[in-house]
Amino acid sequence: MCAGTFCAAFLVLYINTSMAALDSPGRPASGASAAAGGIGISVGDLLEIRVFDVPELSRDYRVHSGGQIDLPLLRKPIQAAGLSPGQLASVLSGDLKRSGLVSHPQITVEIKESLARSVTVAGAVKKPQMIPVFGTTTLLDAISQAGGLAKEAGSAATITRGKPAREAFAANPPASAASQQADRVVSVNLRRLMQTGDPSLNPELFPGDRVLVERAGVVYVVGAVNRAGGFLLTDDRGPMTLLKALALAEGLKSTAVANKALILRRSGEGQTQVPARLKDVLAGRAPDQQLEANDILFIPDSNSQKAIRRGAEAAVEIATGIVIWRL
Repeated sequence: MCAGTFCAAFLVLYINTSMAALDSPGRPASGASAAAGGIGISVGDLLEIRVFDVPELSRDYRVHSGGQIDLPLLRKPIQAAGLSPGQLASVLSGDLKRSGLVSHPQITVEIKESLARSVTVAGAVKKPQMIPVFGTTTLLDAISQAGGLAKEAGSAATITRGKPAREAFAANPPASAASQQADRVVSVNLRRLMQTGDPSLNPELFPGDRVLVERAGVVYVVGAVNRAGGFLLTDDRGPMTLLKALALAEGLKSTAVANKALILRRSGEGQTQVPARLKDVLAGRAPDQQLEANDILFIPDSNSQKAIRRGAEAAVEIATGIVIWRL
């Protein structure tokens, strides 16, 4: 039961919504009436449905690929996609009455989460999430709403355009200076965007777009160094080389065997060992070698000849759970 004023107000709202949305009891009249009823429900939406005094039915429901939702007390799935929340509430009310489960159902439906009206922000951000889009939204707006960049963020973001963006650009092609924003996949240099604030580097986002902030690559330095760890590859320090990696690792220990140093590098599904020539590089007899993302620079310790023989196997074990440093 509920207070008389609340019930009366709810009943008036319910009757008005039902009359506007339906040509016949319990079913939507047409696509036009669905549009008049408000924002339509789409496949993949998360709906919050509340049936007054029926907690068994009051919870969140995901609209599955067929456009339907399943209520536990009803025998058949309910078609939800294409209806407005008000229309779906009316349909549910009629079905519950006909089933004899609820004599006077009072139902509210809210779109809690919608893929069709959201931008997905994933990857190296602090709070990956779907962000509702109700007006103009840019890449920086979306990253800000996702809590900003995570510490392991790289310098690039990739925008994968959804159908609304493709249709919008097809109808109104952008100027040549921003033509790349209409591509199905758009790459953005985040570091340049944040340093310059150039609006042409800050694309507008549309519902259905997906943003992936890439993670920076990591080079691992393990073995006889003073600060073993993983060091992020960032554009501001240029290419990572043997000498830079050693500097970040705070130099060699006195027991390091520099002439046995190895670069352990992924090669297909396996791993290759590349002689680091570290002793020659330090002596100026060889050029400084460039390291790649996910390389492991392994400097053996003279006190552990066994580790030298094991090579890649030992370094992988040492690198497990290694601290990642961002400088």
